[in-house]
Amino acid sequence: MVPRIHKRGKRTIGLLCYLYGPGKFEEHTDPHLVASWDHCAPDPGRDDTATLKQLQQLLDQPVENVDQAERPKRHVWHLSVRNGPDDRILTDEEWGDVARRMVAAAGIDGPEEGAGCRWAAVRHADDHIHIVATLVREDGYRPDLNNDANRVQTEARALEAELGIRRLNKGDGTAAKRPTSAERHKAERQGRERTAREELRETVRRAVAGATGEAEFFDRLAAAGLLIRKRVAPSGDLLGYKVALPDDRNKDDEPVFYPGARLAPDLSLPRIRERWSADHPDPAPSTDTPGRATPDNPSAARRRTASAAWAAITIVEDGDDAVAAAHIAATGEVLDALAKTSAAHTRRELRDAAFEFERASRSHIRAERGRDRALRQAARDLVRGGPALGRGEDGATTAMAIDMLVFLITAAMHWHAQKGHVQQAEAARQAAEHLRAAYQAAAAHPLGTLYQRGRRLGGPLVQRQTSVLREALPELAEQILAEPGWYALAATLADAEAAGHDPASLLADAAGRRELGTADSVADVLVWRLRRTADLPADTSDTANDVHAAERSPHPAAQRTPGRPGPRRG
Repeated sequence: MVPRIHKRGKRTIGLLCYLYGPGKFEEHTDPHLVASWDHCAPDPGRDDTATLKQLQQLLDQPVENVDQAERPKRHVWHLSVRNGPDDRILTDEEWGDVARRMVAAAGIDGPEEGAGCRWAAVRHADDHIHIVATLVREDGYRPDLNNDANRVQTEARALEAELGIRRLNKGDGTAAKRPTSAERHKAERQGRERTAREELRETVRRAVAGATGEAEFFDRLAAAGLLIRKRVAPSGDLLGYKVALPDDRNKDDEPVFYPGARLAPDLSLPRIRERWSADHPDPAPSTDTPGRATPDNPSAARRRTASAAWAAITIVEDGDDAVAAAHIAATGEVLDALAKTSAAHTRRELRDAAFEFERASRSHIRAERGRDRALRQAARDLVRGGPALGRGEDGATTAMAIDMLVFLITAAMHWHAQKGHVQQAEAARQAAEHLRAAYQAAAAHPLGTLYQRGRRLGGPLVQRQTSVLREALPELAEQILAEPGWYALAATLADAEAAGHDPASLLADAAGRRELGTADSVADVLVWRLRRTADLPADTSDTANDVHAAERSPHPAAQRTPGRPGPRRG
């Protein structure tokens, strides 16, 4: 149940005409009253003798009875209450009770307080009602509506439990502002997948991800095609900014600008500057720096991302709250940067993961910036490394990075749940599901190649790797040997041995760093851990035959149920 308080108005008759009319964006069917302040207000919807003018005059009567100077400039209060598409359809009597509970919670009309403000609840669809009230009581006093939005939200949570409908998660005031119904309908008319507000929020987030200062940030906004207005003090200091989509216009054909703070609380210029003030970025990547991202080497950026994500898990799980919050916020930047530079076959799921995780990146625990430097540097490297092609080493290291990020986001989900951040924990869970789907797409080819290489290993070499596995992980060996991913792990152990590593100690170390009991495929998760820690090539398609064989007979992990592609924690 979603209650929404709309902007206050000046004309009661105008709102009534809309509520009883045909509707501008959705059809109004059988508009009628379900409740009112005195239980006997005229109903123009079902009483042929009643008119909208009569109802308006009765609602406005207390307002007209006070002096003009004492009347509120905007005296029309409007609340809509909407159920979800999967909720059962409430009766008129139930909606009437909802209306009475809502006006009491808001402070419009409390039964125990005597005469309150006049109000009426109109139903013109199965799933919602509108409540219109005038903000002068019959005794001339005006109601105290401070914090009315929080009070009706609290009442909605209680009503959900009592009415047996879907119970929504309680917010904490840190969420980005939801698009208005007008913005949603405008997006539908324009054929947009998301509202202008949501598109701008996503674009600004991506521009912030890994940026080192204002110049780079605004250059990225301009490169993304946004219109930018800066607010400058008389001293010349920059105070803030607004952005607009070039094709999002108002009725006067002017661009609709949104300040950064209206897009999300952490996208105001002062909050963005907090990230930069705590940054001490590594030197700009160059072709001379081994392992660092360069414009033609996105795979190095993804390896760095995998390592930074892996190191951050312990901090989120065991670190100070303010430092953990900073790492969770920086994880959002990494997701934005990864989505921005992803290949076509993973782009949609990575973009949706970043979109969902945005809600998980903020809470009332203020992030201590500066300690999240490695993750922010990883986001910077991803952007500078450029887009991945989706095959070869950069495609395989994308799978590696996603694999590590799922563990990090799962840790963030548990952290939020422990703190009672219900909305954030749910957002992290949804982001992890999108990441799993992206992992499935990214991992199919490189794991398929490793699988085929493992199947082609000679009998003595397979037997040696089997002995290594039983020596290093005696409790997990039989489980791993029964998994389809064992052949990919056997090929990886052979690669590690050829590179001069002790495969048994490498395997024991990889298994001991994090638990494996909840992984769907222990073999798969060990493949990525070993190839990352031993600095082995993530993609081993060194011959055309390997590639073609992998495509003809992909790794069985690629054929798993969508959304559950590989190793995961519970």
